[in-house]
Amino acid sequence: MTSTDTLDGARGTAGPAGPGDLAAALHLPEARRDPYPLYARMRRESPVHRSDQGIWYLTRYADVEAALGDMRLSNDRDRMTRAYGALGGDLKAFSRITDRLGRVMTNTDPPDHARLRKLANRAFTARRVEALRDGIQRIVDRLVDEAVAAGPAMDLLEAVASPLPMSVVCELFGIPEGDRPQVKGWFRRFGRLSEDIGKSEAAIEQYEEYLSGLIRQRRREPGDDLISALVATQAQDDRLTDSELLSTCFVLITAGDETTTHLIGNGMLALLRHPDQLARLRADPGLIRGAVEELARYDTVTQAIVRVVAEDVEIGGRTLREGELAYLFLAATNRDPERFEDPDRLDLSRPGNRHLSFGNGPHFCLGGPLAKLQAEVAVGTLVRRLPDLRLADETALEWRPNPLQRRLSALPLTY
Repeated sequence: MTSTDTLDGARGTAGPAGPGDLAAALHLPEARRDPYPLYARMRRESPVHRSDQGIWYLTRYADVEAALGDMRLSNDRDRMTRAYGALGGDLKAFSRITDRLGRVMTNTDPPDHARLRKLANRAFTARRVEALRDGIQRIVDRLVDEAVAAGPAMDLLEAVASPLPMSVVCELFGIPEGDRPQVKGWFRRFGRLSEDIGKSEAAIEQYEEYLSGLIRQRRREPGDDLISALVATQAQDDRLTDSELLSTCFVLITAGDETTTHLIGNGMLALLRHPDQLARLRADPGLIRGAVEELARYDTVTQAIVRVVAEDVEIGGRTLREGELAYLFLAATNRDPERFEDPDRLDLSRPGNRHLSFGNGPHFCLGGPLAKLQAEVAVGTLVRRLPDLRLADETALEWRPNPLQRRLSALPLTY
């Protein structure tokens, strides 16, 4: 879970902003279907935009790239809690969520962030991630086999894109097979805070209790899994508290689930809408690694991430004041013509593709390499094995209402 997930539907529940507020347009149906024309307008007219609620929206690549490395824009839980609490109305309720998530590395600043990230890096190495490739391939093949057997149609999210990251992370962390449906239920609850914050808080509490039990069990009986590795690391570093260990397990297990699901979903939708690029990938499967980078840029899952101003800072000629919130729109930067040539074109061999889909700087997404690996295997397998794959009904596509996340409700395909 990231700080963006705690904002699901927040602007929508708080009500629309004034008619002159570009940020309010993000909640209109046309922006939900395709937000990129609005981002282009924001970059042109008001690239550092202050909404009627007092929240800043940054949409230019240069500004966001700099902001991601600027410690005056903080990710600290306590600052974030106070900032949301100060907004009042429905948004104030989200301060409870940010407060109870604890001091995980995704909502701390240096030096605590560096210490906690070092812990995660020890357990989540590039070598360990790459060693998962064959296992991921076996899972994808099984899921595609099951979908084909049930054919001739499927919801890609339900059949492949959602169960894949759940299976991978459960294998990594040694979560028993019988517990996985319940864990998946908690994950779904986290991502739908706008429906009922009370139920989401209860799900967080139940999930934390479950993880605490797993940690106690691994202390007694360590295994070859990441929880055991993190427990062993704690034993070597007495600065790591039990609460920090729990929070680190929480974020590492949870964070990549929905992002990976919708990287695959959004990516396959983009390919199916661009048959020329799909044909290129079929003809040259070696394009897959660059293709996934381009798919991540083209229709970004995490549309924006949240920071709170820790110290007055000037960006684009505007002064952001201490205590104010800033939304850094990664998706807008990924279509910035100042950084990308012909940015609205999907090009699977795009050179110099330094997109910001997984952030940048100290908080660069630790799970990004694993998410991209799963997308490589899933998209590559679907393209290779299902040559007649196509959208079942373009008009039936629905996007979830959270403007900070780009997630389909379903992706019905035939083959």
